[in-house]
Amino acid sequence: MKPRTLPRCQPLLAALGAAASLWLAARTSAAFPYFVKPGETLAEIAARVYGDPKLETVLAGANALDSQGGSAIVAGMHLEICAAGHHRVTAGETWSGLALAYLGDSKRADVLARANHAVPWVAPVEDLEIEIPAVLAHISSDGETSTSLAGRYLGDPNRGWEINAYNGRQEAPLKRGEILLVPLLDLSLTEAGKTAARASLDRSRAEGETTGLAAQRRADSELPELALDLHATRYVEAVARGNSLLGRPELTKPELAAIHRALLEAYVALDATGPATSACAAWLANDPDAKLDPNLVSPKIRAVCHRP
Repeated sequence: MKPRTLPRCQPLLAALGAAASLWLAARTSAAFPYFVKPGETLAEIAARVYGDPKLETVLAGANALDSQGGSAIVAGMHLEICAAGHHRVTAGETWSGLALAYLGDSKRADVLARANHAVPWVAPVEDLEIEIPAVLAHISSDGETSTSLAGRYLGDPNRGWEINAYNGRQEAPLKRGEILLVPLLDLSLTEAGKTAARASLDRSRAEGETTGLAAQRRADSELPELALDLHATRYVEAVARGNSLLGRPELTKPELAAIHRALLEAYVALDATGPATSACAAWLANDPDAKLDPNLVSPKIRAVCHRP
């Protein structure tokens, strides 16, 4: 049975450390499943995996509990736990290129560099292991602002400018249903959280699948679902699903192009101009031969792509 709502934490890379090196020789997904135990609360789970009960807001946002009018959970419920991840730099890689690949926009190089105590104009050192921040997709409700979201997810309302900058928007009231991506630069797992993530990987191994193969199979099944979301005009679901796929290293460039193209269409339909422009840039970067045929592509999409 499919879940009623989609997780909105963009899965990136697992941050499990040397103990999982055999499993994580290649890049792997960071968001991992957690099944609620009897009597547990979101605050208790947040304290266990993040070391801070106040980060229950991240769990609620990532699992769409907020959109259901509360954050009540029950035993056996499946949650997605957001986590930052790691990538080992190879020769010639730059912050802007890595930001495009993992965060969907080369302009987010400053965010990626800052997460690693670096500056975007100095290329990362080859073989350096860098952190890729988890990114949460938030669906706005009435009365919300970037300031309130910063207070909720980042613990500081004065950091609203970071959310605006990441989404390429100016300070303005949020529209109901507007999707904002929130980079969680300060999010890290406790030892208990890493243990839970390793246990999730062990379950995949017990089922006879390597992490990479399992992730690829999930991606293969999700891409058709993404197309169906667009066809059925389920644009919010398409944004959640598309962002949940980004960052999976096993994806090919054509697959990445397809995801960014789908996100472009969904963002345009939701009047999210900033994210749409970023999605278009990432689409064209992964598919340089893509054509914006006016007979096949809407004027709105061509407009955000800055092509006639």
